Amino acid sequence: MGNIDVEDYFKNNVEPYIFDHPFNMSILIGKDKNGDFDVLYANKLAISYFRQESKATATKFFGDLWVPVRKKIQKLRIQRNYKTSVLLKADLFNLDLQRRTEESGREFIFIELRNQLNTLVNRDVSSELKREYRSVIENNLDPIMSIDEHYQVTYANAAVHTAFGHCGKILSGSSILDLLKREEIEAFKVFLSRALAGESVEREGLSFVHESGYYLPVYLKAIPVLAEDQVQEIHLIIRDTSIHQKNNEKLLYLSYHDQLTGIWNRHAMKEHFKKDSEYLRGREENLSFIHLDLDRFKLINESLGQDGADDILKKIAERLRVICPETARLYRNGGDEFVITLQNASATVTERVAQTILAEFQKPFYYNRLEYFISVSIGIAVYPEDGKTLEELLRRSEQALAFVKERGRSHYRFYQEEMNSSFPDEALMESHLRRAIELEELSIHYQPQVDLKTGMISSFEALLRWNNRKFGFVSPGQFIPIAEESGLIHEIGNWVLDQVCKQLKEWQEKRFRPVRVAVNISPKQFRKETFVDRVKAKIEHYGICPSSLEVEITESALTDMTETLGILNELKKIGVFISVDDFGTGYSSLSYLKQYPIDIIKIDRSFIQDIESDAKNEAIAKTIINLAHNLGMEVVAEGVEKDLQAQILLEANCQKAQGFLYSRAVPVEELVEKYLACEL
Repeated sequence: MGNIDVEDYFKNNVEPYIFDHPFNMSILIGKDKNGDFDVLYANKLAISYFRQESKATATKFFGDLWVPVRKKIQKLRIQRNYKTSVLLKADLFNLDLQRRTEESGREFIFIELRNQLNTLVNRDVSSELKREYRSVIENNLDPIMSIDEHYQVTYANAAVHTAFGHCGKILSGSSILDLLKREEIEAFKVFLSRALAGESVEREGLSFVHESGYYLPVYLKAIPVLAEDQVQEIHLIIRDTSIHQKNNEKLLYLSYHDQLTGIWNRHAMKEHFKKDSEYLRGREENLSFIHLDLDRFKLINESLGQDGADDILKKIAERLRVICPETARLYRNGGDEFVITLQNASATVTERVAQTILAEFQKPFYYNRLEYFISVSIGIAVYPEDGKTLEELLRRSEQALAFVKERGRSHYRFYQEEMNSSFPDEALMESHLRRAIELEELSIHYQPQVDLKTGMISSFEALLRWNNRKFGFVSPGQFIPIAEESGLIHEIGNWVLDQVCKQLKEWQEKRFRPVRVAVNISPKQFRKETFVDRVKAKIEHYGICPSSLEVEITESALTDMTETLGILNELKKIGVFISVDDFGTGYSSLSYLKQYPIDIIKIDRSFIQDIESDAKNEAIAKTIINLAHNLGMEVVAEGVEKDLQAQILLEANCQKAQGFLYSRAVPVEELVEKYLACEL
């Protein structure tokens, strides 16, 4: 075979774990000049099994066994890999053959023999090892039978008795066909014919009789035992799949039912509507959607905790189940919402059901022997008048529900077209807002704050802007309340804080002159336990000067003295500036104001817009300025649009002003060009 380093070749051309494998025999053979096969390499297990040297002619190495092995090798003339079973010394092996070709054109055959566990690796190994291998079949947890070509059972292990109640001795000699359903016998014969042809096969969907007389669904695997290319018998592994079937049934149930209450869920509603709408198409029938929402259920959550609230929801579902007509379907739509559908119900019948629900909710619910009264609001939409898709019907029943909520709760309304005026845009806007960060639709503009005495600019306010692909530029006055109500304000507020800190770091690295940027913080953000830690983490992450960041809170956030004072003191320890926005429009006490560590007060634009013509507004503005100075605070006036307004503020010693008189809020590129880069 030339000067090839066989061992190196073997190591480099097969998987490392195969080389000298402790349980599988690995052999490499190649043709000599005369076309005869030589064994070039054999691992220790193969040498021990065949009792030969590692390098010998294949005829000498394999002995009488070379003939069946060579027959298998001839299969490689057509394909490069071949797998089969072979009987050697009465031991059954899985035989893997791979043909490898060297760059020179020489071919090698890699042989791997893996013992099938129900036979012995080596008839000459110790009796203890023989017993271990025999026990693999006898003690296998899977039921295993051996059958011959006539379907007669020749062996059955103990697991067959455990799973199916049949004793192996009694089964021996009987026909396996007697254990199958009569209508499944032909399918089994077709399945087994493939194994009798020498192919390992598997299938499910057949049944196997228990000794007690009932049938169990099973998974079958048939493994042929071959000798000299002839199938001697079939090993049949039989697994009871009834437990899996039960699990599948349970999963199917859970996929269509609410896990807490046991009633239908929204997934079931979709499936049912699909069938109902197909049935109703072309018929003069309808489908009513009664959409229920529990009023102020958040209070129940807060009072009773999650477990108590869940118990109340179960009781509500059960009460609704009792009062629903037999033909109705009851769904939990999520949270504290339920939907009842009525097929071919008139408006009168639908109203009667809604009235019954309202009456039943006047009765108390009990938890830990205490009474709890919960009211419910109801919106109703009807297919096909109000919509032909489930989404349309749910949206319009929600619109009717919202209409009820706005007008006092605890009654019902049918959907009407005029309810469509504002609801869809707001709901759709919220869904778009949820992806605004991901789609990079949000940006930050900066409005300069001008020193009224010098005209210099050393601070800016960061203002959020949203350019949506559907709605275009959306006013902050429109989308900020939606963010507040939906809870998105936390994610959006964190994004703004991160972007401002990142921008300050960039300006710091470019050695622009030091400036301060004010970031608006919503009351919900401000009161969140992690807020101070988040501000500190951002400052440390970007390595910016703390005094370059200004936290701007609204006056309405100052109402809780104890909570607010603690948060402000923690912020001051970090070193950031603190300002109060929209001062004069909130409800904070002036006695509280003197105790807070506030640096800046911003006069609300409502007091500035008519300051030159409204004596009262001028008096209020001057009073705020005087108050702030006496408390050691700086004053910034918002919404300055006229020279006369700026003059009045300057005379009142107001330090800074911002508004359209000086500049609108501008993108960061424009800000750098106008106010920072030009002064380098």
